[in-house]
Amino acid sequence: MARAGAAAAGVIARAFGRELARGVLVLAGSGNNGGDGWVVARALQAAGYRVRVWESAPARTGDAGAERTLAIGAGVELTPALHFDGEGVVVDALLGTGARLPVREDIAVGVRATRHARERGACIAAIDLPTGIDATTGAADARGNVVTAHLTITFGTLKRGHLVARAHCGDVAVVDIGLPPVRGDDFPMLLDTAVAQALLPAVAPDAHKGTKRRVAIVGGAEGMSGAVLLAARGALRTGAGLVKVVVQGPSLPVLQQALPQALAATWPETGADADTLLDWADVIAVGPGLGANAATRALVERLLEGSPRRPVVLDADALNVFAGDPRTLGRLLDGRPALLTPHPAEMMRLAGAPDVMTVLAERFEIGARYAHFVDATVLLKGTPTIVTAPDGRRLVTATGTPALATGGSGDLLTGVTATLLAQLGDALYAGAVGAWAHGRAAELATTQAGTARGLPLDLVGDALPDALLAAWTEEPVHPQYPVVCELPSLATTAAPDGAR
Repeated sequence: MARAGAAAAGVIARAFGRELARGVLVLAGSGNNGGDGWVVARALQAAGYRVRVWESAPARTGDAGAERTLAIGAGVELTPALHFDGEGVVVDALLGTGARLPVREDIAVGVRATRHARERGACIAAIDLPTGIDATTGAADARGNVVTAHLTITFGTLKRGHLVARAHCGDVAVVDIGLPPVRGDDFPMLLDTAVAQALLPAVAPDAHKGTKRRVAIVGGAEGMSGAVLLAARGALRTGAGLVKVVVQGPSLPVLQQALPQALAATWPETGADADTLLDWADVIAVGPGLGANAATRALVERLLEGSPRRPVVLDADALNVFAGDPRTLGRLLDGRPALLTPHPAEMMRLAGAPDVMTVLAERFEIGARYAHFVDATVLLKGTPTIVTAPDGRRLVTATGTPALATGGSGDLLTGVTATLLAQLGDALYAGAVGAWAHGRAAELATTQAGTARGLPLDLVGDALPDALLAAWTEEPVHPQYPVVCELPSLATTAAPDGAR
């Protein structure tokens, strides 16, 4: 507790040095999270700042009680009545990771105080997790008793709640306090620049279009050629050597004119045509702009049956036609390297979930169950994006901005992941690195435009080479110890008018 509180005080001092001069108000709960708050109060008092503490109830654990006694003995003021006195920083130490919702009324009083203080210009720092957020699911208190922090300081590792409830967490700093490494499904592996750098294949000086791999993208029904166009651009900007767009006849001249650097063909009409296409491609991506109907189902089955071991990426309508029929999809995939990239509504249809909210509430589990059943890797899009292999291995990416919340974003991702699957050969790594690069490109484009509002996807696509170049060449930025991992707030990545 002493180490956690002292480390948290150091992070707060670095983040809010100017605001601390106006004083600090610490809101302490009765448990060990409140004990951390008392340590923060004593450390900041020792650093020369004016500190007051309000407690929701007297400390009920021995460690918290001991830290309370030390802090009051060091001159920290215990204020019996909760009021905001213009402090520059308010510390939320009301509830920790073990708390359960809903928030009790004695705690809700403190939550409302943070809201009042934030509206009047105070910076809010949460210890471990903002009060009112479930650490495991990221769910918020149903009655709205939730702290919205500018900074959340947690210990040892990220929790699921930090990734799901980023809008309430603000910037997240993970601090090392000497805890042993944590393992288990509740503690996701976050893919960052350093991991992406380790996984991305380098481009050899003597590379040619064959060694950079061939990607075929099947979709583009009449009136939906734009989806394939975006996917093809994503594949080319990720570094595919050759891209072939395979579309319905009326879409062919549109694609040839819009993307002259891609090869073009019409949908295979027979099994022999499908075999020819599969023999050409290292990876086949199916779905963008395909249309959900019986003809689509027949086309997808023909492609999957043509070459049982050809790696595939399935998206959009190539997934929708197997809604509620995982057994057939699993049989057709037949254990090949396969990446399925549903958004939550598509995941709902695939898994037979009652509604999208169920998918979001079970986002870490539902993709894992489906991946195991059909023996394919599932990339469940969202904030965060969760990529799960059939054997249960999981990677999570948290890059991106609201610029991606527009039609066509998933098509762009299809092309990115198809190229990476062709180059890496591993669907889990291709999905995770692809989602990371896709989100990072959105961040770069948002920064360049100064807004996430109305940002054309072409700009995100144009930023893909820069995102990948950064992963290949930049030295990862390591935070100042004891901070071992940092996650920027959504407001930071989205630019001022894009905050959620």
